[in-house]
Amino acid sequence: MSSDIVNAQMSTKSITFSRAQSGWLWREDRSERVGTFMADFYAIGGLYLESRKRREHLTDEDLQKNKAFIDGLTKGGGMTPAVVNGEDDGDDNKTGAAALNGGAEATVQRRKSLTPPPPTTVTWDEYIDAPPGQHRPLGREPLCKETSKAFKATLAMSQEFPMTVDSLLNVLEVIAPFKHFNKLREFVQMKLPPGFPVKIDIPILPTVTARITFLSFSLDDDISDALFEIPADFTEDSNRFPDL
Repeated sequence: MSSDIVNAQMSTKSITFSRAQSGWLWREDRSERVGTFMADFYAIGGLYLESRKRREHLTDEDLQKNKAFIDGLTKGGGMTPAVVNGEDDGDDNKTGAAALNGGAEATVQRRKSLTPPPPTTVTWDEYIDAPPGQHRPLGREPLCKETSKAFKATLAMSQEFPMTVDSLLNVLEVIAPFKHFNKLREFVQMKLPPGFPVKIDIPILPTVTARITFLSFSLDDDISDALFEIPADFTEDSNRFPDL
C-alpha cells in the first residue's frame, strides 16, 4: 500500500545480433573457447526493459520515503527495514514487539486512509461505450509513468556443439506451457546466428543478469528402450500440473 504498483517486462521485438569485437588497436571478430567448444561471440542489441508505474494511491510521505530508499540503495548505504516500512526506531517498534509477545500495552498501528476522491460524474452508458483502454476513471485519476531502458547482452554460438537448435526447440516445446520456458523458447526461435548457443548473458532485471553456459556436452546413443516404457500401474493425475 505504500509502494508503487510496478509492471516490468523485457521487450525483444527489435532485437538484433552483431559480431562482438575484441582488441585495442586492431579490432577483429571475437572468438574464444567456452568450455570444450570454440564459439563466436555476438552482441545483442535492441533489448529494452519497459516498466510501467502507478502511484495515485501514495501520499506525499510515501513518495518521500520511497525516494529516500532508492537513493540509499543507489549510494550503497542501504536503509533499515523500519525506515523502509515507514516506521521509526522509537516506541512504535517497541509496541509492535510487545504485540508479538502478547503484551497488554500493545496497540495496532493502522495506516491512515487517503482523502476520498471526488464523486464521479461518469454515467454507466459513457463507461460502457468508451473505446477499449480509454475508459474514464471512476475513482482517482490514474498517475502513470512509463520508462524504457536499453540493455546489452552477449551470445556465444558454437558450430562444434553436438546438438542443434531444432533439437533444443523440441525440448522447449514440451515445457513451453510454463510461462518462463515459453519466453525462452520465443527467444531461441528468433533468427539466431549459425551454431548452437553455448553461452548467454542476458539481463532479466535492472540489477540481475542471467548466465547460461554449456561447458561440456555429449550425446549417448546407447539408451535402453526400457526407459521409455510406461509402467502398467501408471495413472495420470490431472491436478499434478495445474498450469498446463
